[in-house]
Amino acid sequence: MAEISSLRIDPRSGFCSSNSTFYSKRVPFPLPSNHALDITTFISSYPHHGKTAFIDASTGRHLSFSQLWQSVDSVSSCLSELGIRKGNVVIIIAPNSIFLPIVCLSVMSLGAIITTSNPLNTSREFAVQMADSKPVLVFTTAQVVPKLAGSPLPIVLLEEQVATEKTGQVKIVTTISEMLKKETKDKIRVKDRVYQDDAATLLYSSGTTGASKGVISSHRNLMALTQSFSHLSNPEKGEQTHICAVPMFHIYGFGAFAIGKLTQGSKVVILSKFDMKEMLSAVEKYRVTCLPLVPPILLVMVKEADVIRKKYDLSSLQSIVCGGAPLSKDLINRFREKFPSIDIRQGYAMTESTGFGASMETPEECLKYGSVGLLSPNLEAKIVDPTTGTALEVNQKGELWLRGPSIMKGYLNNAEATAATLDSQGWLKTGDLCYLDDDGYVYVVDRLKELIKYKGYQVPPAELEALLLSHPQISDAAVIPFPDEEVGQYPMAYVVRKSGSNISDTPLLDFVAKQVAPYKRIRKVAFVTSIPKNPSGKILRRELIRLAISKI
Repeated sequence: MAEISSLRIDPRSGFCSSNSTFYSKRVPFPLPSNHALDITTFISSYPHHGKTAFIDASTGRHLSFSQLWQSVDSVSSCLSELGIRKGNVVIIIAPNSIFLPIVCLSVMSLGAIITTSNPLNTSREFAVQMADSKPVLVFTTAQVVPKLAGSPLPIVLLEEQVATEKTGQVKIVTTISEMLKKETKDKIRVKDRVYQDDAATLLYSSGTTGASKGVISSHRNLMALTQSFSHLSNPEKGEQTHICAVPMFHIYGFGAFAIGKLTQGSKVVILSKFDMKEMLSAVEKYRVTCLPLVPPILLVMVKEADVIRKKYDLSSLQSIVCGGAPLSKDLINRFREKFPSIDIRQGYAMTESTGFGASMETPEECLKYGSVGLLSPNLEAKIVDPTTGTALEVNQKGELWLRGPSIMKGYLNNAEATAATLDSQGWLKTGDLCYLDDDGYVYVVDRLKELIKYKGYQVPPAELEALLLSHPQISDAAVIPFPDEEVGQYPMAYVVRKSGSNISDTPLLDFVAKQVAPYKRIRKVAFVTSIPKNPSGKILRRELIRLAISKI
């Protein structure tokens, strides 16, 4: 990173014309100088005055900060006895739970690596991820166990007791409740020395050219993220209570709520899954101050605002943080009309940037409609012309590149993808078309990458296309994002039948639905005689998108 003090940076936009780089306008923070340090130790030593760390919304169970660290000590001791060592991968396949932060912090304290998977995934999807990440232990629930039938991996159930009738075909070694009973006083634990640059997490990011890719983030990457939460917190707001209704297996839920808020001393109320009624009831019951959402849920709140305001007391709610996709100015205005006392704070981040990117932190920043906020602290950005590679200036649209202490180490077992995404100077090519305005605010215009955003979930078209091409009656296929007000976008397929086939859309929809998680399912099919492609054979997806939209 360049020595900022020697550069001539425009204080308004953060842009430096000498190197065509935008610098964060937020006050930078130092990272720990001790190289031999793991993220769990770093968080546990962070000064704050919080009392309650987590609350289970369904049971009301509270976990204080002291109970949290005692639990981490117990679970890490049990993991050590099970032979978990530095560099081992441990996979968590479970809905949100008060146990997930404990497990994550325990695994990382040993220098082992956390990977996560959506519990709604199919057996095939689990098998693909496990073959790539090679975990040595699974944390999951009895509901997921049948999908793991035949797996030789030892399993720890995130439940009070083993449901033997559901788990006969797998190897259950213990439960989280048994681990939490572990006495750690005077216990000698086998633990390797962990360094900031060691891998800590292996979260999977949806790929645009094939299977999902494992994103390797280091302990230092996570330290940058967690320290930013404390750095950006505002003591004048008083004690903050957040709801976690977004999935903890995703960087949003994992980074912000499983570990991030711990450096603030904030309370986090955990919902096992999203349910509008349960979420709003929890806001009222626990006097929640901040609520994270994705755009489709915000839309539902706007549409049902009159009913919601009559039924629930949302007077404690100060702000809504919205990520996953940009909000339209119209939707923001409609929300502010219905809920004038609640700020909407948009943000932007990626798995590859370990949850860093841009954010809104004050009511004044929230007035920048259409923006996703200012660059995160310690972050640099470039706007690059995707055709010429030229670095652009203020108010010019191009691909957003990011550089800073939170940028991933790379993709697991995929040097080609790593080289295509990270350049030799550490710049992360986001694949998003953006610009920064005169005040340094980031605006996301479009995606250069071809991901479909369904209710905030990322759906890779290439994965669905590969499945369609495996059907014996299909000769070619292309999948595009189809715009939808309720869900944001859903997958639509353009399909070329093989000669002599008259297959209809319903069998194809069923064929894909049986092999993917519900959020990846194709919702619409159109049959064509050919798929438009460029001379090198790449699908001209934007032509198909224009065709689909023209028929709305």
